[in-house]
Amino acid sequence: MKRVFSRLSLLFNPFQKKNIVILLVITMLSLSANNFAGDDVQKVEPRDTKKLLKEAKKLSRKRKFVQAEKILKQILARNPQHAKAKLDLAYILLKRRHLLDAFNYAYDVAEADRKNSYAFAVLGAIYLTAGNFEEAKKFSMNAVLLNKKEALGWAGLGMLDFYENRIDNSIANLREAVHFDSREPDFVFALAQVSARAEKYKEAAEAYERFLRVSTKNDIERRDRIKGLIKFLRYLGNKSSLYDVGGENQTLVKMQLLNNRPVVNVRLKKKGEVLRFVLDTGSGISVISDKTAERLGIKPITKGGVARALGGDGKFDIIYGFLRKIYIGDVKVTNVPVYIREFHNKKENVDGYIGLSLISKFITTVDYGNKTFSLVRKEKNENSVARAEKDSMSLPLRLTSSGFLSGQVQLQGIKSPLNFIVDTGASVSVISEELAGTDEMSQYILTEKMRVIGAAGITENVSSFLLPRVTFGNFSRNRLKAIALDLNLINETSGFEQAGILGGNFLKNYSLTFDFKESRVTFVPNSKK
Repeated sequence: MKRVFSRLSLLFNPFQKKNIVILLVITMLSLSANNFAGDDVQKVEPRDTKKLLKEAKKLSRKRKFVQAEKILKQILARNPQHAKAKLDLAYILLKRRHLLDAFNYAYDVAEADRKNSYAFAVLGAIYLTAGNFEEAKKFSMNAVLLNKKEALGWAGLGMLDFYENRIDNSIANLREAVHFDSREPDFVFALAQVSARAEKYKEAAEAYERFLRVSTKNDIERRDRIKGLIKFLRYLGNKSSLYDVGGENQTLVKMQLLNNRPVVNVRLKKKGEVLRFVLDTGSGISVISDKTAERLGIKPITKGGVARALGGDGKFDIIYGFLRKIYIGDVKVTNVPVYIREFHNKKENVDGYIGLSLISKFITTVDYGNKTFSLVRKEKNENSVARAEKDSMSLPLRLTSSGFLSGQVQLQGIKSPLNFIVDTGASVSVISEELAGTDEMSQYILTEKMRVIGAAGITENVSSFLLPRVTFGNFSRNRLKAIALDLNLINETSGFEQAGILGGNFLKNYSLTFDFKESRVTFVPNSKK
């Protein structure tokens, strides 16, 4: 325990707090300023405090965050140093994504009481949401060392394990969180989500049903989505297994580039019709167009709720389908869940998208220079077979809650690295509107407006930027075009903040080898091959 405190002691130096807050601002980019002036606060008697804390907790679990925030500020108006009220308020502000305000409240409590496990747990959750995994781990670990029953600390460790692909550890830690606080909907939801990722579909369905019992009925959109998902998980749970790999141990096929996106030929039968699928590392699940599904007689399994995506109003109806087989070259994958949805770009001859789950059991190489796509089966406990070429570079990747691959990108003018989705399915790179509005980025805006076609529809008149330098690991590209999009819908479900998307206009300069088991990607420049 002394070692943990010594590693954190610098954070409690009052002369360094300003630097930490500045670091958080740079990391998160879009944080709210303190807005205490003008808040509706009232004096309360001490005997009412306990009752009000319970009422605020009930409101928070019903996602009535504004009402809960008002109650907690009433308590703080009477007693500005009330630690429990500060921390409950910090947790609510975190859920509302007011990260800097949340940090200030939680930091003050932790600075005054270094044995307050809840304070450390809240700080860990804040850092995790900001994408600072190193600090998140320190704070969350310290929380459970101080108090083994600190549910939020266990949840923070569980989600950190999830993002870094330690699925068994994630489930174990999230089970601890649910055990110690079974009425917190977010903990139950996270356990369900990770159980589905582990292909424990029946357990996931049970956890989602439990979520529906403990969560508010006012959260209509998420509940509708989960009701449809439960039906699909029940369907999947009756299958012996999913994503079974057959055929040859490896294959190499030609690919085409369509607006910087790799397009691969696939078949649903061994000698069936050739279909064109885009490799999409920005999607966890594969997708087939509604027109192609109708033509091939692929019926929906179930539907319900909406998914969040870029373009249009940011949402599309969820319709689940199921493919018995997919052939890519000489390899075969059986029992493949898919989304069925409308494709909004009517000019492109594309039938579907290959999601991460379909290729997760392979070492996958996308060679933009030679325009080839290869899959090599990776058995359990086998080391990566990615080539260690002289000019290659291997980088860690994280998986977001919503199934995206995320890596750390450095932009010229921004001191701290930022989390970007690594998306082969995006033709151009993206920065968030919040990042685009900063002084560092706004100077690079172009007069050219773009038309963006995303999974959820079409967005017109999108601002474009010419970024002076974008760096991923050791590799950089100068004068890279990017567009600015509202990433809030993505960040609401990603689990930790994403400041942009690294798209095809960056990735096309390399051969990329993805090792999904090890959560790493290896880059080899095209010019060096």
